[in-house]
Amino acid sequence: MAKKSKKNQQQAGGTPATVALSAAGVAYTIHAYDHDPSHPSYGEEAAQAMGVSPDRVFKTLVADVDGTLTVAVVPVAGQLDLKALAAAVGGKRAAMADPALAERTTGYVRGGISPLGQRKKLPTVLDASASTHPTICISAGRRGLEVELTPDDLTKLTNATLAPIGRA
Repeated sequence: MAKKSKKNQQQAGGTPATVALSAAGVAYTIHAYDHDPSHPSYGEEAAQAMGVSPDRVFKTLVADVDGTLTVAVVPVAGQLDLKALAAAVGGKRAAMADPALAERTTGYVRGGISPLGQRKKLPTVLDASASTHPTICISAGRRGLEVELTPDDLTKLTNATLAPIGRA
């Protein structure tokens, strides 16, 4: 049986994130829902649509830490603590990255940025609260598509640092 190319997998409904998960042989579950463009929060919409606690649904944010783009993965129920993110990667200052730059660098659109399968591999920090859940949900690479996996698998695949970077 011939293997599908990465491009063919993406055209068949896959995303770079799901292609990366499949290539790594990681167990995951896809959750698809109808995205409502008028909803004020991509992450909260995902939690509601899937019937999952917002503490288990994590959003992917891109920040600039001392001139280096860095991925922060935090629960949708809270916010990113920029000072904590900077400290987690040994930096001094952090600010949210320009959305257009984040999209160009990751290859994903805002609201659909996944920490997996990015165009350019960026340093990644996963909020420590993820380790309190058997599985978490993150963007699978487009709005209306989430992937559920273990925090350990996400940490290994992204080479993430685990640190308390979220706040309520």
